[in-house]
Amino acid sequence: MSLLNLTRRVSLGALYLFCFHAISPAAQTLTPASKAAAQQEVEFNVYLPLQNTGQLDQLLQAQRTPGSPNYRNWLTPEQFRTRFGPKQQDLDKVTQILSGSGLAVTSTHSQGVHVMGTVRGVESAFGTSLWNANTSKGTKALITTQAPTMPAELTQMGAQVIHFSPFVRNHTHAKKLAAIPGNRYSNVGPYWYNDLKQAYDFPSYKKLTGAGTTIAIVMSSGYLKSDIRAYFGHEGFTPPKITEETIFGGAPYDPNSGASFEAALDLQQAGGMAPGAHLILCNVPDLSDQSIIAGYLTLVEENKADIVSSSFGAAEGFYTADYNGGIDQSFILQIYEAIFKQGNAQGMTFVASSGDSGGLSLPPVSYITTPPQLPPLEPIIVGNFLPGVEFPATSPSVTAVGGTNLVTTYMPSVLTSKYVRENAYGDPEEPSDPYGIGNLVAGGYWGSGGGDSIFFKKPLYQSFVKTGSESRAVPDVSLQMGGCPVGATEPCGPDRSAAVAAFAGGLWGVVGTSVSAPGFAGLLALEEENLGGRLGNVNYQIYTLAATQENSGGSLKFFHQGIPGFNGYFHTTASGYNRVLGNGTVYGRAFILAPSLPPAGTPQTGSNP
Repeated sequence: MSLLNLTRRVSLGALYLFCFHAISPAAQTLTPASKAAAQQEVEFNVYLPLQNTGQLDQLLQAQRTPGSPNYRNWLTPEQFRTRFGPKQQDLDKVTQILSGSGLAVTSTHSQGVHVMGTVRGVESAFGTSLWNANTSKGTKALITTQAPTMPAELTQMGAQVIHFSPFVRNHTHAKKLAAIPGNRYSNVGPYWYNDLKQAYDFPSYKKLTGAGTTIAIVMSSGYLKSDIRAYFGHEGFTPPKITEETIFGGAPYDPNSGASFEAALDLQQAGGMAPGAHLILCNVPDLSDQSIIAGYLTLVEENKADIVSSSFGAAEGFYTADYNGGIDQSFILQIYEAIFKQGNAQGMTFVASSGDSGGLSLPPVSYITTPPQLPPLEPIIVGNFLPGVEFPATSPSVTAVGGTNLVTTYMPSVLTSKYVRENAYGDPEEPSDPYGIGNLVAGGYWGSGGGDSIFFKKPLYQSFVKTGSESRAVPDVSLQMGGCPVGATEPCGPDRSAAVAAFAGGLWGVVGTSVSAPGFAGLLALEEENLGGRLGNVNYQIYTLAATQENSGGSLKFFHQGIPGFNGYFHTTASGYNRVLGNGTVYGRAFILAPSLPPAGTPQTGSNP
């Protein structure tokens, strides 16, 4: 099968952000086009440290502890801000300092302040220069071309600004296969959403649809309503309700964009699993840290979404000093983490794909420090991929979802898609340029992202099982992701599966943890409907169920385990946790604590439309 790689090619750029440190030697993604006019309008966030963080951690644990007075006693954003937000005196000080340069604080939030003003004001406040740049999508962006200077008083209170960066760090987790025929195809898919619901023993549509829940998808693109209608119409089903919220203007739909393909895929997978849920597409301008953080912050402050699904990531190593000209930028991850903790305290659940590079997600430093060959010279191999895991999946406040190749029953005249087996064998890849810098890296591997965090220690819930690590290990759980992408060395191994997506007027096969993450988010929406409330950080549930299964001697089953596999660095295990699939793939009804509900049956029937 001919394969087309639609993964968005973005630079490692965000190896430097507007965080008042020296610019790293990484290649720029956005090139200055013209000097920004002095009166051009600007808006950005200033982030301040939370207070009472020890008490916050205690509350988060209590909210997940049955019997505690705070069990599932979720906060409102206002309550969170009062107890844990920045001190009012710091908010007032930031307002005063920035007003001296003509910048106005237009609102405050639980993580700091929102600022508006002009280019002249930013340049005056931070001693930098702003330029207009054009993105790959044809939109405009403001970037800085020199290291800015943070006012001393803001530095002392721990203030941070991550905006105006010319770099992008994150990339999407989906690859598009060749066009597919009209209906069911083989025992390895490509699978429609209701094939997967039957295979993983989801509850019947007649009992649970996700009604009353809201799932947010974070991505840098709009979507086509016609693609959504075509996807669900193929199965004879009414599409779910979808609304779009743009952050800083968002990004336009582009049929040639991997981000647009990702947005369509995520909406279809989440909506297919929970067609009664309300979906919000949180459309950010790009996958830079400043845009993603602004998107998460908006969702948390508005408190409308119960579940937030993200199908992108960046290797954790990109935040270390080695990849940033000697400057440690791990504080950026702490800004993310503060927002995730706020969301968890409000009962929100964050889900992220663990990545598709197996256990080898990190290019060597030479990838970004070696000047690329200029055309017509061909790119050169500058090293091999290194062990690593991707953020945001590595956050202890986020559920990391890995993936397998799924094999189901197949009879051409019947649409039944019952579970037969799975494998988690990845595929070695040819040398590639993963972020479009112009250099090649060898030794890559397609497979379920997994390994140990270099920034986050082992969270409490991972002590419920044996992970084999004292760090935050990923993934936590898995579903079907598929394999054999473009660039895999031939021949691919047997039983490589895929899913179906509708995009740009056509039907396509797709592989990646971008399939498994929004699918798992849809399953959580069914659980929320069944239990009648938000779930918060579901990792406590995942590891409690895994420990229960282990202690029962296998008589209670919440996860398929013992799945054979290798992700380029780690092997799966005969039982228990492993750094390829986490605790395994779910038995849907048992996982959401509804084993007595009738199961989803054959696709396109009353129980599984």
